[in-house]
Amino acid sequence: MIRLLILLLLATSCDTGNMIVVADLPLDLNEVSGTEISSHNGSIWMINDSGNKPILYGLNENGTIMKAIRINAKNRDWEDLTIDLDGNIYIGNFGNNANDSKNLSILKISIDSLNANLTSITPEIIEFTYPDQSKFPPKKAKRHFDCESFFFYRDSLYLFTKSRAPKKRGTTNLYQLPSISGRYEAKYISSFNTCEDSGCWVTSADIDPEENQMALLTENSVFIFSEFIGRDFFSAEFKRYPFQFNSQKESVCFKNDSTLYITDEYLGMHGGNLYEFKIN
Repeated sequence: MIRLLILLLLATSCDTGNMIVVADLPLDLNEVSGTEISSHNGSIWMINDSGNKPILYGLNENGTIMKAIRINAKNRDWEDLTIDLDGNIYIGNFGNNANDSKNLSILKISIDSLNANLTSITPEIIEFTYPDQSKFPPKKAKRHFDCESFFFYRDSLYLFTKSRAPKKRGTTNLYQLPSISGRYEAKYISSFNTCEDSGCWVTSADIDPEENQMALLTENSVFIFSEFIGRDFFSAEFKRYPFQFNSQKESVCFKNDSTLYITDEYLGMHGGNLYEFKIN
């Protein structure tokens, strides 16, 4: 009853436009940076951004925390989540605002350790560098090496960077990485431009369970790509869905082929919610 009243108050106090509030997230998740659904047990997994505890949270559809697993690794800058077909979870520890980091990594949490119901887990580490970065940081016009977005597809991880170049804010570069522990140089595939204005940084990405739709999230819209040609997702047809509600949107995942889950950070009286967003 209390949660229902909270949701009713949210609906009347803040117009979220074409985004439907599903849950008011607990304060433990006031800076959600990654969200993913497990097809193995239905859990909605979430992480917080840098400066927060290195904890992987498992929630139900009501937004209640059911699990809180400490990951034995520093939350240097956790930015997104993805899950492979076996149920292994990957945490993107690759935020790089200043474009000067030489410690970019992805943390892999095995499905076996998740099934063991452990309270803390030591992950495998996938370390990587970008093939086109030689200076740390590069000149401002070449700062395309921040990253907040990735997903697993077939046998690899695909990363989408966030440009810090003042005149190319909407540029995102697509890179490919192996999904097993080791140190690698990422493979550049292609680039895409989301817009020329503010609010178009790519902050999260996901691919649907049928692997025929890709979502790229920005603060003001979501891009849905379909009919892929090989693994160059930017060669596909796409449609842009603008939001009618302004907030700091940080994570996206497919609930099904026609509905997205989206979260935003809690800023004062607004945000800090799990939303549904229709794309068909």
